[in-house]
Parts: sequence; structure tokens; C-alpha cells
Amino acid sequence: MIASGLYANFLGDSPNWYKLVIIGCLIFNPVILFLAGPVFLGWLLIFEFIFTLVMALKCYPLQPGGLLAIQAVALGLTSAHAVAEEVSRNFPVILLLIFMVAAIYFMKDLLLFIFTKILLNVRNKSGLAFLFCFLAAILSAFLDALTVIAVVISVGLGFYTIYHRAASGNRSNESHDSTSDHHIEENNQHDLEKFRSFLRSLLMHAGVGTTLGGVTTMVGEPQNLLIAKTVEWSFTEFFIQIAPVSLPVLVVGLFTCILLEHVKWFGYGETLPDSIRTILENHDKKQTAQRTQQQQMKLIIQGCGAILLIFCLAFQVAEVGLIGLALIVFQTAFNGVTEEHAIGRAFQEALPFTALLVVFFTIVAIIHDQHLFAPMIQWVLSQPESSQTSFLFIANGVLSMISDNVFVATIYISEVKQAFDQGLITRDHLDQLAIAINVGTNIPSIATPNGQAAFLFLLTSSIAPLIRLSYGKMVWMALPYTLILSVVSFACVYWIDLIRLF
Repeated sequence: MIASGLYANFLGDSPNWYKLVIIGCLIFNPVILFLAGPVFLGWLLIFEFIFTLVMALKCYPLQPGGLLAIQAVALGLTSAHAVAEEVSRNFPVILLLIFMVAAIYFMKDLLLFIFTKILLNVRNKSGLAFLFCFLAAILSAFLDALTVIAVVISVGLGFYTIYHRAASGNRSNESHDSTSDHHIEENNQHDLEKFRSFLRSLLMHAGVGTTLGGVTTMVGEPQNLLIAKTVEWSFTEFFIQIAPVSLPVLVVGLFTCILLEHVKWFGYGETLPDSIRTILENHDKKQTAQRTQQQQMKLIIQGCGAILLIFCLAFQVAEVGLIGLALIVFQTAFNGVTEEHAIGRAFQEALPFTALLVVFFTIVAIIHDQHLFAPMIQWVLSQPESSQTSFLFIANGVLSMISDNVFVATIYISEVKQAFDQGLITRDHLDQLAIAINVGTNIPSIATPNGQAAFLFLLTSSIAPLIRLSYGKMVWMALPYTLILSVVSFACVYWIDLIRLF
């Protein structure tokens, strides 16, 4: 009786087969450690954690992934101290998640207003997809990719909720559960599925856009700043050094976006049904007609907040998370949000993912303590100098597909800087290797949600299950971008190296 109750509660409503797999992993991991050693188990744990991410729609990865992480610490694959150091090293990212994502919540009315106008006025799907990808790229060059993807998620969720409520026959003043399709009228079921496909494609284009823009500047991605500081590049120098790779990749990426919408492969190409467009147009007209002077002032305040955000981030006046906190204070103070529970709702989206990210740092600590990537690093640096740049790009790309790209960049840039300090490589060669590391950890990592925090955030966000965006679907939709952009970026890195040699 007790055992059956415990089993029923374990991972809640997850499928029985999934529960049994996780239980099996927890039982056999100690046995594998005894028989095969910590290195083999370390690699196995990486794939076990990836499995929990793949099954994110069956069960949020925090619980099963957290159990595996706790067991890994208990088995001695890493230590609580090492995990704490990893968390401390990535504390700016945690601050960003907690406060910046919450700050975006208080700008959702403005964002929904702007993107609704874009959505309703740009009827060509290829043009709309291009705009989402291009705007995400431009924003990500100056803002953090997580901030940009949080904006896009907020907009997509707003669109989905508007239609889902209308398709269920609920009034705007009635309570509504967007996670349940039980009340969707039968004649709206087909349009709902098309709308989900439409939103999936826009979100994926925007997600790739954050990578296209994020690789170009020193502040675009966390590892960019780390690499720039290590090799002592300024903001302008970083842009110039990376531009021969980043700009061609940006152009090809935008062209790929249009091409995918045209050929309608890999889950792209779905257009907005006319019936849904009508609902969104009617909602926009109603909102415009009913907008009071107080609500208009809220939009103005949110607009001022957006300008303040861009200014603070562009000039790096403080850590991104602290800027987000200041934005929360500004917007809630001037828009009359004073109740604790109203403020608390803003943090609901980010905190589960923040907890999951800390679990992920445990896996990163295992990689570090067990030196899982060390053989590949040593092999790359043992190659002839003329081949190191190409091999380094490939090694970074492969590892960034299965592990955090910030961690991969940290390991590699530290190794090559040490080689430079020891006089083993020249300054010019150090710059070339830094370019390979930066591009290699940014571009190929779009292959899976493991590599980039922005993609992982999208996968585990509240909108992913609503639009049926699973791990497998993300990998499939990212595949053409991964193949095309990885080949182009590798060709550019190889071409730059050839020019340096000759």
C-alpha cells in the first residue's frame, strides 16, 4: 500500500515507462560506477540528463534531472563545493534570469501592441519570419539572448492566449485555462493546430536570430565577453575580428529563414489562418477603442522602460540582472503595481528554469572534475599549427551541441591562453584560435537546446507545451540552420586561416 502510493506520487502524472527509466538510472548508476569507473558514468550522466530534456513535455526536467545530479554528488563525481563554484561563476546569468525576465513581464502590453501591429500588417509569411529573425539578431547584438527570447516568448504567449480564449468561447473577463483544449469548439481545432505550427516557426526563427546577432559583438553572448577579456579585445576590435565570419553567417542565416518559409520544409511555412487573423484584428480594434488615458500612459511608461533598458545595456552601466531589477522598480512604481502577488506573478516563468540551470551547472561541474573534455582538448592542441584552427572549431562545435557553450568556451580559451603565455603559439595564432572558439561555441550549438541557455529556456518555457514544441521538434526545426550555418562558418574560419598562412 505504501509502495504503491509512493510510486504513484513519484514524478506525478508522468508515464509509467518514464518513471521506470528514471528509477532504473538511479539504481544502476552506482553499479556502473563500480564496474566502469567515474569517467564512463560521467558521460552516461550527460546523456541521461539530455534524456530528461528530451522528455520535457512528459515531465519538467528539474525533478528527474535534479535527482540524477544529487546522486552524482553523492557518488563523488563532483562535490557540492564545485557546484557552488560553478553557480557563483555563472551568477550574472542567474541574476539575469530572475530579474530581467520578470522585467519583460511588465513590458508585455507594449510588446504585444508592437508585435500585433507587425503581425497584422505584414501578411507575407516569409517577410514576417524575416522580420522576427532579423529583429532578434539586431537586439541580441546589444542585449543578452535570454532577454530577447523572453520578449519573443511573451509575445507568442499573448497571441496564443487571445486566440485560445476566443476559440473556447470565453469572454475576456472570464477565467481561462490556455493549457486545456477541452473547451475548444470542434470547428476551431484545425485552425488551432495551424496556429501552433505558425507560432512554432516564428519562435524558432527568432531563436536562431538570437544566435546570428549574439555571435557578432562582445556583449551578445556570455562566452563572447569571456573570450574578449582573455585575449584583451575591445568592443570594436571584437566586432572587427569576428566580422569576416559573423557577417556572412548573418546574411546566409537570414536567407535560410526566407528559403525555409518558401519551401515549407522542416516544419516551417505555415501561414496565419484568416479566421485567426480576424480574431486578432478584432481584439486589437477593441483594445484600441477601449484604451483609457491611464492605459495609454502605461504603454508610454513601458516604452520609456524599453529605451532605458537599451541604453543601460548598450553602455553596460551594471550587470544585466541588476538592470532588470531597476526596470522592475521603475515600471511597477509608475504603473501602479503595488500588490505583492501581482509582482510575484512576474517571477513564475523564470524561477523554475533558474532552478533547472543550477542543476545543469552540476552536470558541468562533473564534466570539469572528471576531465571529460580533456582528451579532445589535448588532441586539438597536439595537431600541426596549420590545422589547429579548423580542428578547434569542429571540437568546439561538437561539444557545444551536448554541453553548455559557455563552459566549452571557458575550457578552450583558458587552454589556448595558457599555451600563448608559455610561448607555444604566437599572438596572431591566438587571435585566430579565439575566433574559432567564439564561432564554434555559438553557431553549431543551435543544434540542440543543450548548447544555448536561450534555446533551453524556450524549450522549458510555458509556451512550449502549448504550441507542442518538444525537444525533438526543436532539433528537427534547427537542423537546416545547423547544417548550413555550421558549414558556412567553418568555411569562413578556414578561409581566414589560409589568408593568415599565405
